Amino acid sequence: MSEQEKDSVREQAARKAKGGQILTRYFIIVMLLSPVAAGILFLAFKTAILEKTKWTKVAESRKKPNRLVNPSRGNIYSADGKLMATSVPRYYLYVDFQAAGFRAPSPKGKKVVNIDTFMRSRENGIDSLAYYLARKLKNRTAAGYRAYLLRGLRQKSRQYPLYEYRLSYADYKEIREFPFFRLGRNIGGLYEREMVQRQKLFGSLASRTIGDIYNEIETGGLSKGKNGLELRYDTLLHGKPGYNSIVRVGGRWTNVVEEEPIDGLDIRTTIDLQIQDLTEKALVDKLQEADAASGVAVVMEVKTGEVKAISNMERIRPGVYAELRNHALADELEPGSTFKIASMMVALEDGICTPESPIDVGNGTYKFNGRTIRDHNAQSGGYGTITVAQSIWYSSNVSIAKIVLKGYGNNPRKFIDGLHRTGIDADLNLDIAGAGHAKIRQPGDPQWSRMTLPWMSFGYEVQIPPINTLAFFNAIANNGRLMRPMFVKSILKNGKELRVYEPEVLIPEICSKRTLRAVQEMMYNVVNYQDPVGRRDGTGKPARSSVVSIAGKTGTAQIAASKAAHNLSFCGYFPYENPQYSCIVVISRPRRGIVSGGMMAGTVFKEIAEKVYSNQIRYDLSSMKPEAGRMLMPPVKNGESRSAQAVVKWFDIRTTPKRVDADFSAFWRNATRDTLNVRKLTVREGMMPYVIGMGARDAVYALERCGLRVNLAGHGRVILQSVPSGQAVTRGQTIDIILN
Repeated sequence: MSEQEKDSVREQAARKAKGGQILTRYFIIVMLLSPVAAGILFLAFKTAILEKTKWTKVAESRKKPNRLVNPSRGNIYSADGKLMATSVPRYYLYVDFQAAGFRAPSPKGKKVVNIDTFMRSRENGIDSLAYYLARKLKNRTAAGYRAYLLRGLRQKSRQYPLYEYRLSYADYKEIREFPFFRLGRNIGGLYEREMVQRQKLFGSLASRTIGDIYNEIETGGLSKGKNGLELRYDTLLHGKPGYNSIVRVGGRWTNVVEEEPIDGLDIRTTIDLQIQDLTEKALVDKLQEADAASGVAVVMEVKTGEVKAISNMERIRPGVYAELRNHALADELEPGSTFKIASMMVALEDGICTPESPIDVGNGTYKFNGRTIRDHNAQSGGYGTITVAQSIWYSSNVSIAKIVLKGYGNNPRKFIDGLHRTGIDADLNLDIAGAGHAKIRQPGDPQWSRMTLPWMSFGYEVQIPPINTLAFFNAIANNGRLMRPMFVKSILKNGKELRVYEPEVLIPEICSKRTLRAVQEMMYNVVNYQDPVGRRDGTGKPARSSVVSIAGKTGTAQIAASKAAHNLSFCGYFPYENPQYSCIVVISRPRRGIVSGGMMAGTVFKEIAEKVYSNQIRYDLSSMKPEAGRMLMPPVKNGESRSAQAVVKWFDIRTTPKRVDADFSAFWRNATRDTLNVRKLTVREGMMPYVIGMGARDAVYALERCGLRVNLAGHGRVILQSVPSGQAVTRGQTIDIILN
């Protein structure tokens, strides 16, 4: 064997010996760790199985009971996404005068917080607390609050109201840091009761349709809808509460969320805030002018049935109106002459008459069964012989009663069936709780008499909510399709649509096309017919507009409880050639003005129609010829340079020089060159800047940047500054600026 082979054998032997030593060491380590592992497994088994009950009790002792985490109630939005209703937490504050801080001193003399602290401490005593409360809440003086708190202490009340009104969370958080209260709930005794306040960001606009909620949070942690859409969609809006536990970890109590709350879903309504605003204003202006008890105005989109505006105003004191009840949906009124359209539709459809048929209304009075039916012009001699179509133009009670008696006097059931066919009394299945239902008497009812049929023909002895009348007239504008009125377009979650509501057709065809065209033409002439002699224009003449063509029907119904009280209405659609919107206006119990549906409700309808229609008009400005004497250069306010220059660049306006490297600039028009001159404005501390011509925001920013305080008056551009530009000023100095 060579030396090389001997070395190789020795190396293999050495490696084998070393490997044996490593295995021995591993074995020793395993033997040493085995008891530890066995002990861990035994303890785990013992804790999890044998002592499970014991350790569960220990864990529960270090954990306070679950507490509800209230979800946020969903928001309600307008059709274009503007926030209309949202929830804001509000708090009532109470003091528990049996808390630890109000107890008598310990006989052992231990230095703990007690009644002595409350009565005598300069930092945390009653005097300091009363001072801060008076300064914050302003409903009592400091002395008054001291006496008020002492009264609660004497009563040992556990629920003593600190303040009569609700407070925001920010106010509550601030009060918790007041003297004595800052010592904590168990010592200071201050605690809260949380409420939910529903804020309507656009005030009274569609307020009753949006609805209200109960401010109290229910035991289950949920808010609850009270009326309107808040009630109808309450289960979607209120969400689902969560739970959290307070667990003691490392000597401190910590909140641990066990189940996250699920916030409520949002609702996007059909309300168009622009239409809603102008509708409410037009209605309130007329109510104030007429000193009426209440009024209703509803605007509906013809093709879809979407309610774009709904206003229900009621007098709460002279000259002041508010939404207290949803009259448009809930009131079951005798509609008066607007109902004549339904009666005429039935008669035309059944072939009882044609629009050209003559009918003699004589002197405007007609005696039937011992009672007299009168036209509004009976004192003037009546209309004599007129056509059936003219009986609608002139709103003749005598004419419509004669037509209905002629066709259905021996078979009133046929007339009632015809009314059902038109959908005037259809179940609209509305989204709003508390909506009324149309009521049409039936032959055989206890209230049915021989006079019921003729009086029903012109809108008495029936009860129709305004929304049903509007839906019927909307169907006339919509080629005979009766649409279900819609108040909600979609359900949202985090801005994404979960469900979209589609327009719903309740009755595909309320009458034949021939009848529909005849009724449409009659409604057009109610407003637009002009008698060549000038004595017999349609009763809807006050609603006639040079801006938009209107078709509709007036209504005047005497309220049974008072001969001097009336419901005055006008219902129709616009524009006549291509109907986009339908609308109903009802004025109840006016005290001033002419008792006329056309003069009262018709003028409100006209104002709404003109403003809505005008807002829909869109012009192609690029195709319009420039007007003579137009201003080529728009006025530009002095102020922050970047914003102004960005706008100038967007409109491709030439400037001289092209760019000014400064934070603030002055601008003026160079009429001869059709350019905009730009000049740098210097703003630095210690010197009064030039703010003439700036808007309020830029002027205040420039002055405060110099360390100055600003008082401003007016709006528009700055026209006067109390200290001339370039003059030395000191930091904190007050400067007055006037805008116009």
